[in-house]
Amino acid sequence: MTQPQPQTQSGQTVIINQINKKTNGIGTAGFVLALIAILLGWAPVVGWVLWLLGLIFSFAGLFKAPRGLAIAGLIISLIGIILLITVLGAIAASIDFL
Repeated sequence: MTQPQPQTQSGQTVIINQINKKTNGIGTAGFVLALIAILLGWAPVVGWVLWLLGLIFSFAGLFKAPRGLAIAGLIISLIGIILLITVLGAIAASIDFL
């Protein structure tokens, strides 16, 4: 956080507050990709690729502050893999019964 910097303009003092907010672009990208992967999980290749990218970006985002969206993306990705395994197991079981 930077200190206010006084500036003079025509005899008046103007104070400008500058707030530097840190962002975690990789963690945010992982979160967004994980959400899209949950929505498109039914699409065989697209959903799986998005899930994998969301997992990788969320994991990489854990090493950079702030970590909130990276943790959420990682949790959503892990839930997505459970859903993916369940769907693939159901498909494999239905093929076995035919």
